[in-house]
Amino acid sequence: ILDYPRQAIEFAAASEAARLGEDVRILPLREEQLKERLGERFRELDVPLLLEWPDGLRQALLFVFEEETEPGRFSIHRLIHYCVDIAELYQTERVVPVVIFLHPGQFRESLSLGSDTRVYLHFSYLAWPLFGLKARDYFDSHNLVARLNLPNMHYAPEEKVEVYAQAVRGLRTLEPDRERQIKYLDFVDIYANLDENERQRYQQDYAEEIETMSAFADRFIEQGMQQGMQQGMQQGEATILMMLLEEKFGSESIAAHRERIETAEPEKLLQWSRRILTAETPETIFH
Repeated sequence: ILDYPRQAIEFAAASEAARLGEDVRILPLREEQLKERLGERFRELDVPLLLEWPDGLRQALLFVFEEETEPGRFSIHRLIHYCVDIAELYQTERVVPVVIFLHPGQFRESLSLGSDTRVYLHFSYLAWPLFGLKARDYFDSHNLVARLNLPNMHYAPEEKVEVYAQAVRGLRTLEPDRERQIKYLDFVDIYANLDENERQRYQQDYAEEIETMSAFADRFIEQGMQQGMQQGMQQGEATILMMLLEEKFGSESIAAHRERIETAEPEKLLQWSRRILTAETPETIFH
C-alpha cells in the first residue's frame, strides 16, 4: 500500500478512486508522528494515507487501511476509535476506512448505536475480502497491487501454479524498478507457498519466464558489483548488500549484521547477495 498507494485505492476502493483525479497528491502519514500523537491508540497494522488536491478546493481526504489476517479478530469498535482519533488529529471529517481480510470468516460490516426511537451513530467501512475474489478475474489486470495479491485470492488447488505464474508475470511486466521486483518476488513466494511438486511444475511449464527473472537478478547483482569496483571492491559489495537488505527486511536488519558485512570477503558478500532473492528472513542469508 505504501509503495503503490494509488493502485491500492483503485483496487480496494474503486468507487472512491473514480472521483480522485490525476492531480491528487497521496501522502503516507509518518508513523513516528502518529505514535507520538496517538500513543497507545496507534496500531502498526493501520496504513493511513492523506490525499490532497493542489487547487485547495477540496478538503483533505484520509484513507485508513487496516489489515486483519483472521476476520474473527476484527473489531469494528476498535476501527471506529481509530478513525475518529485520526480524523480529530488531522481536523477532517473526510475519512474512508478500508479493511483487508486475508482468510475466510465472518466479520461485522456496520454498527449502529441508538435507542428504540432513533439511531445516533452509524458506522460502516469498505471491506476488502481478498479471499473472496476470483484470482482468474485478475490475471490480465494492469493494477500491480491486484496482480501481486493473486495468491491471496480464491482459486482451485490445481490452479495454484498458474496463479503464481501470473503474479510473477505481473511483477515483471508492470514494475520496472529492479529493487522492487526483488522485494515483491519474495512477497509472492511467501503467500503462494508452493510445495516442491508445484515448484517443479512451475519450472517445467514456465521455464522461459524463470530464465528471464534469473537473468534480471544476475544483471542486478552484476551492476552492483561494477559499482563496487569503483568504490573499492569490498566496500562496494557491502554497500549493495546492505541496500538490498534494507529494501527487503528494513533498516533493523542492517544494524544486526553490519559488523559481519563490513568485515566479510568479497566472495562471501556476493554469495549473501544472491541468497537475498529467496531468503524469508535475514538470518537465512548469513548461515
